Amino acid sequence: MIARRAPRETIQEARASRLAGRRTELRALARRSREVVLLAGIVGVLTGLGVAGFDSAVTSGVEALDRAPAFVTASAPLLGLTVAAILLAVVGRRCSPATADEYLHAFHDPDHTLDARALVARMLAGIATLGSGAPMGLEGPSMYLGASLGDLLPRRFPRAFFVRNRRVLLVAGAAAGVAAIFKAPATGAVFALEVPYQDDFARRMLGPALVAAATSYLAFAAIHGTTALLVVSGHPAFSFKDLAGAAALGAFAGAGARLFAWMLRRAKQLSSTVAAFVRVPIAGGALVGIFVLARALSGHNLTTGPGYDTIRWALDPTHSVWLVGAILALRCIGTSATVAGGGVGGLFIPLVVAGALTGRVVGGSVHALDTSLFTVIGVAAFLGAGYRVPLAGVTFVAEATGRPGFVVPGLIAAVVAELLMGRSSVTIYQHSSDEELDAPGEPRNGSPSAASPPLSLPSEAKQRRTS
Repeated sequence: MIARRAPRETIQEARASRLAGRRTELRALARRSREVVLLAGIVGVLTGLGVAGFDSAVTSGVEALDRAPAFVTASAPLLGLTVAAILLAVVGRRCSPATADEYLHAFHDPDHTLDARALVARMLAGIATLGSGAPMGLEGPSMYLGASLGDLLPRRFPRAFFVRNRRVLLVAGAAAGVAAIFKAPATGAVFALEVPYQDDFARRMLGPALVAAATSYLAFAAIHGTTALLVVSGHPAFSFKDLAGAAALGAFAGAGARLFAWMLRRAKQLSSTVAAFVRVPIAGGALVGIFVLARALSGHNLTTGPGYDTIRWALDPTHSVWLVGAILALRCIGTSATVAGGGVGGLFIPLVVAGALTGRVVGGSVHALDTSLFTVIGVAAFLGAGYRVPLAGVTFVAEATGRPGFVVPGLIAAVVAELLMGRSSVTIYQHSSDEELDAPGEPRNGSPSAASPPLSLPSEAKQRRTS
């Protein structure tokens, strides 16, 4: 009997041992998960506070330009580019002006770390560039700030910020930066997870990204309030005819985003290969010329700053389609000139502005009584195609307007634009999918409507929530 029981007892003991081991593993996993979530929350709060300070500094500069004479506003970007070049060369020890690209580079290359000295140089250079009215966005430096904190803190304080996967806090910090500057936590999390790949998402990082985005948003909103980025009243109404128009707009946005992405990639190449004493004066002179031409055509300063005033101006139905198209072209050229000149800023909002103006052109061309619908879904299509982030583009539109009714036409436009975009993107640091084995950083440039609610935007001086 004893001999027969021994194998049964051995099996039972083995099962009990396995169950105990699994319980131990689950407890350890739960403990590590709680720790990672807590660390993501800390990174989010620090990022939100940092972005709030960055936003205040930039807004102060732009507000001063709003009150300055036209010749000062026209020449200010040249001064900003000059100061940015000096900061990058001296403080940053000749670091590049890249911000969002730095996040992507660090995400894909484990040997590429985000340095504290370069962080200080780029953030100061971003204040000089954007505070001087250059047509770029604040979200690039904001995302870079968060990603840098997520990368630096574990290396500087390994006991307090220990994580097994370096990417977790890197993505959480990037999500926090975008969530804060746009006051859109869902957009921040989705964009940080979606932008590293053209056809995939960063995996197993959703929880920390959401926590960091939420805490960053709360920290930022505690200082700057919760005013929506794009204020929309009423409820978006659309018909099947509008859905067909959304598909057509997606085609135009995809083609436009592809051309704009090529311009930006070429501008980045010039920034890295041409000496600063050559490219800065040329880029600054080009921005002066663009400012003068836009003011002569419209009577307004439409090519400086992030571009919220430009969107509000374009929504006025009295402005002709050709004039809106001309401003669209001038702003795209101005952003490209800023990038070529070594300016530090983001490309998210330039894509948003270009999409809004494209939607206004298409809406005006089909004689829509209310072009707000076309303007909003143009944002989703152009942004989604330019950065290869269709889901983030649609999420941004829904969250920034507070009207999820824009999601359906926005999705249609974003998908069509994505198809026409091919393998092109505004950045060379995206990979195709999580499984690809290519070297980090390898270039992939490949390659009348139903009434919609009126769209209004805060004044440019009060709403600088921009890439």
